[in-house]
Amino acid sequence: MQSSEALRYMKIAIEEGRKAVAKSGDNPPVGCVLVQDGVLVARGHTDSPGKAHAEAMAISQLSVGMSNVIAFVTLEPCSFSGRTPSCAQALIDAGISEVYVGIIDPDPRNNGKGIDKLGAAGIRVHVGIMGKEISEELEAYLGRAP
Repeated sequence: MQSSEALRYMKIAIEEGRKAVAKSGDNPPVGCVLVQDGVLVARGHTDSPGKAHAEAMAISQLSVGMSNVIAFVTLEPCSFSGRTPSCAQALIDAGISEVYVGIIDPDPRNNGKGIDKLGAAGIRVHVGIMGKEISEELEAYLGRAP
């Protein structure tokens, strides 16, 4: 995927994440979009605590086959299960082929583990696209992350 396309989709993921600010509680307001063959096919954002994270919401909205789907996620997908299942595992289980991540999640339960999990499953991962902008969007979360 060309960098201009990747930037365009990550900007949409950022906009999607903004929808989560008022309802995500102590969870970071993450946005995710899924793209298949150059077409945006699903989008999601963090729901209220205990409900779907951005990746799960986007996957649940996908109405087409999952082959050749690329995910754009503002924050590293979580690698652990808590109130919700692991988002990294959800992307793996959904057959996502490639993931663009804005920034690494500083939460010590994650902090690169989501990236490692995706890579170990054979998913191509790109980190750092629009990192500065996303860090500003997630400033409140980043300031309180353990």
